[in-house]
Amino acid sequence: MILDFKTTDTEKYISLMKAENSGRKKRACVITLGCQQNEADSEKIRSMLISMGYEITDEEKNIDLAVVNTCAIRAHAELKAFSIIGRFKANKTERADFITAVVGCMAAEEQVCEKIKKSFRHVSFTLEPSMIYEFPKLLYKYVSDHKRSFLFGADEGHLFEGIVPNRRSSFKAWVSIMYGCNNFCSYCIVPYVRGRERSRRSADIIEECRNLIKEGCREITLLGQNVNSYKSDMSFPELLSAIANIEGDFILRFMTSHPKDVSDELIRVMRDCQGKLTPFFHLPVQSGNDRILSKMNRTYTREKYLDTVRKLREAVPGIALSTDIIVGFPGETEEEYSDTLSLLSEVKFDMVYAFIYSLREGTRAAEMDGHIADEVKSERMTRLLELQNKISLELNLPYENRICRVLVDGKKDGEENIYTAKTMSNKLVQFSSDVDYTGKFIDVKIVRAGVFSLVGEVIERKIQND
Repeated sequence: MILDFKTTDTEKYISLMKAENSGRKKRACVITLGCQQNEADSEKIRSMLISMGYEITDEEKNIDLAVVNTCAIRAHAELKAFSIIGRFKANKTERADFITAVVGCMAAEEQVCEKIKKSFRHVSFTLEPSMIYEFPKLLYKYVSDHKRSFLFGADEGHLFEGIVPNRRSSFKAWVSIMYGCNNFCSYCIVPYVRGRERSRRSADIIEECRNLIKEGCREITLLGQNVNSYKSDMSFPELLSAIANIEGDFILRFMTSHPKDVSDELIRVMRDCQGKLTPFFHLPVQSGNDRILSKMNRTYTREKYLDTVRKLREAVPGIALSTDIIVGFPGETEEEYSDTLSLLSEVKFDMVYAFIYSLREGTRAAEMDGHIADEVKSERMTRLLELQNKISLELNLPYENRICRVLVDGKKDGEENIYTAKTMSNKLVQFSSDVDYTGKFIDVKIVRAGVFSLVGEVIERKIQND
């Protein structure tokens, strides 16, 4: 079911909270952990808070409301979230009317909500990600009666339209096109906390992208737990093609893709829409061994994955590829781990996001035999990273003396005249400049290549968007 901002209680409770805050200077902080989908959700929460009369700040001091948008993908992420949530206990001790709200994936776990209810008594309410449109309602009810609430398990597969996100950037935007996941990889908690797949209407997505481009947005990234599983009145390739054909000077990215849904039609669109669709593809493989892939419930084989890589490289010469790897999955033998190393050597990914397997209660992998000792997993991770660093450097070195079009992100943290940017193939570039080109496409000449980034210098005559 698609819910609209104008046809729900959301607008009513925003108005009630705005009246409650009238004449008062209220400040709120939204702390976001985890993936880009959480970032996109936080943009909507910030938008609702502003409409309710709150001033948004990144500072945790002198605020009236803290919203912690949590991640549940790994145990470490949950521990970090609990640490952050605990910091606001002092605020509640100092001020009885201080509000702490916990949202995001952890808030969709019953055992987590129970722990928060008992051990984090300063938390005012929790709200699972599929129900963020209920945020103003829960906030108003707590302000009115000071009764704590813990809303989870209420997902009915709703989609919610009409909230204009409060984006931090004027030239880059996340656009969620679908939510949830149907794949049930055996190690992953996401289907349990994000619900089943549900896709937005193509017309709503295209209109959002068209408005962003009119407002000067230069980079749009389409988001989904498995973005190429998008199914609505258009297929994902049709949607990509429709957005790529909007007039304007912008680039289009998407993440994260599942290998099983990389169709020949999608590869053709990648080929035909070069210039708008960037020559970059994030394609998580997780393991290079078929037995482990089967235990993970990834539904493809090593051979099938390699065939997809071959097709992509034939269609888009020079395409950059990145992937996700899980090291130390339950029962993984040294030989099976070696298959992952050989896959890296064969494919030669530009970048690898590698993770040590983390047990997640409630997943099938948690119940499997053969959990691997931490020291073995750590040693395997070290070897994998050493190999990948050599591959990344090997792929980056040919960029030296090449002129690349980049989109400038802004100043590097703590540096006066050093800026960061991304190439069309998603490689990080750093360059020095006395001129601020943030939000512009410029051309840079790469003068030095490293493992993780490129160093460039501005080609003055080729500045664009002036």
